[in-house]
Amino acid sequence: MNDYYATLGVARDASQEEIKRAYRKLARKLHPDVNPGDEAAEEFKKISQAYDVLGDAEKRQAFDVGADPYGQAGAAGYGQGFSFSDIMDAFFGGQAGGAARGPRSRQQRGQDALLPLEIDLSTAVFGGNADLVFDTAVLCPTCSGNGARPGTGTRTCDVCQGSGQVQQIQKSFLGQVMTTRPCSNCRGFGEVITDPCFECSGEGRVRDRRTMTIKVPAGVDSGTRIQLTGEGEVGPAGGPAGDLYVEVRVKKHPMFQRQGDDLHCSVELPMTAAALGTTLQLDTLDGPRDVDIKPGTQAGDVITLKGLGVTHLRSTVRGDLMVHANVRTPTKLDAQQQDLLRQLAKERGEERAEAKFQPVNHGLLGRLRDAFAGK
Repeated sequence: MNDYYATLGVARDASQEEIKRAYRKLARKLHPDVNPGDEAAEEFKKISQAYDVLGDAEKRQAFDVGADPYGQAGAAGYGQGFSFSDIMDAFFGGQAGGAARGPRSRQQRGQDALLPLEIDLSTAVFGGNADLVFDTAVLCPTCSGNGARPGTGTRTCDVCQGSGQVQQIQKSFLGQVMTTRPCSNCRGFGEVITDPCFECSGEGRVRDRRTMTIKVPAGVDSGTRIQLTGEGEVGPAGGPAGDLYVEVRVKKHPMFQRQGDDLHCSVELPMTAAALGTTLQLDTLDGPRDVDIKPGTQAGDVITLKGLGVTHLRSTVRGDLMVHANVRTPTKLDAQQQDLLRQLAKERGEERAEAKFQPVNHGLLGRLRDAFAGK
């Protein structure tokens, strides 16, 4: 009978970690790729057989009472019976395949969720609260996330005996290689729910409608995303919830147009008011404000109201409100009004005023375009 403890150089009461450590050390030394030769290959085969037996709790227990799987004339073929992942473990520190051994947890993190939120311009400027109503995955109220009907539980999987994995021997260029895969009976959990919850069917979560109020910070704009940590979908088996992302959409305002942190609007002035000057009252987002129109105001002139624009995101500084003047030329004049304008033109020497042509970008349309382009 083989003495696998002596082969690996460990005591009979050695722990699984000590056995694994001894195998790794010898595998690095005797592997054919590192130490070519028939003698090293034979020694490598012996330590592989030893670890295949001692590295498995059930096989080790059977060996200790006299059962030796390699006792009948040894293993037929190089590498027979050893686990390929064990060899990879010896050289790469247990990272082969990227999966840890043992059953995996039923609890998994829930998915993130993305919801649209439409707000008005005033909320974007000053911030505020908004209500959200949405359907999502929540913890099952009947089983509290464990997936089992109240009063019942789980049992150890009969196929994998609670390990969450099953082993399979396949032929390869190394001989017979033992591979490990998740157990299909318990899906790798190591346990089976004997009586699933009738409400969630063993999932541990159900779909439900949630209502919540969120705080919208001042300065948001269309496309801004607000992250709410842990407010997404609850994970399977009551796992931690993902995050909720709220994407803002700002509704179009009938009067104001946003450009960065500034707001723009236009005011239509009679020709006489533009010429003589006046004071107008404008309903801003901050309430009524007086707008002083200087005498001689031209079409396209901009009156700036400081600090009445949009609050800069994550700041208390606000942009400006830009009021664009639009001078209205009268189209219907009676005889008396026409005489008065002719007298004015005569007084100003403008009976035969010559037109002064300018590039289009210096006119009203150009100035408005430049203002909205930030020039």
